[in-house]
Amino acid sequence: MKKAAVAWLTVGDHRTYPVWCAWLDDALHIVGGGAGEQPLPGLATASRASVTARGDHGGRVVTWPAQVHRLRPGDEAWATVVPQLAGKRLNGPGGEELARRWADPEVLVCRLTPDGDPTEAGPTLPDGSLAAEVPQTPAVHRVRRPFRLHRVRNRRA
Repeated sequence: MKKAAVAWLTVGDHRTYPVWCAWLDDALHIVGGGAGEQPLPGLATASRASVTARGDHGGRVVTWPAQVHRLRPGDEAWATVVPQLAGKRLNGPGGEELARRWADPEVLVCRLTPDGDPTEAGPTLPDGSLAAEVPQTPAVHRVRRPFRLHRVRNRRA
């Protein structure tokens, strides 16, 4: 997990979704919610989640249960974790500005601590495809081409 920059998170009955993350102080930390941050469906009210990490080959290597703890500005952990997270954030606006943005009540800064043995690892990993069903979206429907009264010729200079 120390090398992981992306993990897959399952919270309750929500779809599994990818999250940007950083491993600090023996726990996985993620930031999301609010404007400009990754969505974290269901995590604001969750106390437990399931974390799946992928290996160098792109496939999953481990899934482990986690306890979710929200970090808040003023907490002792906030002062030590947030500057480290801001430093690891790619394409962020800067450490102190990022920390101020994360202090917004709509933004979640969460610490996911391992809670028990992995549920899937090594020989217990599934063999088949785990591809999820494609979510419904209006973008999958073919849009009609605009009507043209006259044929447009291709002019070559």
